[in-house]
Amino acid sequence: MTRTFRTAAVVGAGTIGLSWTALFAAHGLTVRVSDPRPDLAEAVKEALAQYAPHLAARGLDVAALDERVHVAADIAEAVRDADVVQENGPERLEFKKDLFATLTREAPAHALLLSSSSAIPSTAFTGELSDGDAARVLIGHPFNPPHLLPLVEVVPGERTGEETVRAALDFYTSVGRTPVVERKEIPGFVGNRLQNALSREAVHLVEQGVVTPEDLDKVMTNSLGLRWATVGPFLGSHLGGGPGGYRHLVQHIGASMQRTGAGLGTPSQSEEQQERLIEAVEKAYGSSMYSQLAETRDRKQLAVLSALDSTDKDSTDKDATFKEEN
Repeated sequence: MTRTFRTAAVVGAGTIGLSWTALFAAHGLTVRVSDPRPDLAEAVKEALAQYAPHLAARGLDVAALDERVHVAADIAEAVRDADVVQENGPERLEFKKDLFATLTREAPAHALLLSSSSAIPSTAFTGELSDGDAARVLIGHPFNPPHLLPLVEVVPGERTGEETVRAALDFYTSVGRTPVVERKEIPGFVGNRLQNALSREAVHLVEQGVVTPEDLDKVMTNSLGLRWATVGPFLGSHLGGGPGGYRHLVQHIGASMQRTGAGLGTPSQSEEQQERLIEAVEKAYGSSMYSQLAETRDRKQLAVLSALDSTDKDSTDKDATFKEEN
């Protein structure tokens, strides 16, 4: 049976939590936000004003966004009648253990309990919960900012129920996200592991003086970034093999790619080297305010999303026309 989601609780109102709050409200949910920060009400107000134009650009109704969001006095008030809880607390194991003990105690029995954890699998922080409580907990890890980037990594724990996984997929789909179920728990999950692998080599190349941070970003945004925004690594490689596909690519350049892979670097962990890298990044971008850089990033991401939407629609229309003609 498909669940109905009317009320969401957002526990933790940092960058991720505020982004979730705006997204959920834009999709018509009543949202209750909890966080011990003293400026919570002001932070929520500012975030809704900042994100409303982004959400409107995605075709969502933001006219009464603030009317659907309520600042809760504490966690108990935030989750008391929630259909879904999205947790966004610090990446600390003991903190999450205590927090989910509270959430399972205070939230209704039917509530779906989701964690935005970016590295800690849910099995690690649900070990002391009963089987019934652990069954309704799983990871729903977004990419920042979640009100724009569609991916949500849905990662069940060892005791997460199958119905909970289905409900999570339904929920994230209902708020316009693209959920992907990962079949095994692994630290960092899939997206962050891929990001970390690429970042390690990026740092190594800068450390070795091969390229500056700014030019490395140019390499990425003008090549792989463009390719992977439309097709992933495997489809990209399959197409790179021409009519022979992935098989031809592997047979043609597989050996040379293995040799290149064997030479990938391991960045230095010394404080001196890290400081040099920090200074290089600050030299490239430090003169701009964070808000300006983030706004530029978000406008570009919106443009990419709009272009992909348009292309997907054109492809669907052409497929429908082809079927009619044939």
